[in-house]
Amino acid sequence: MGLLYTKFYLNFDDDQWRQISNNPIVFQALKNDVILEIEDISHKSYKLHFKEGGKLNMFRVTGKFRLTWNDDDVV
Repeated sequence: MGLLYTKFYLNFDDDQWRQISNNPIVFQALKNDVILEIEDISHKSYKLHFKEGGKLNMFRVTGKFRLTWNDDDVV
């Protein structure tokens, strides 16, 4: 299970991602090799490559967002 914290809300392109749940917030990749760039709270940048059908969970925590995903969903 992957885990990152970020202070920034992520932008999800409508042609690459679909929100499949509101509570909890879950996004699903619509294509193969969808890239998501994330800057964590310590200002390190990450590029995650998601497989088609891969899911990203986003939880709002005080002043930041907690992002989790299944390792099998990333390339």
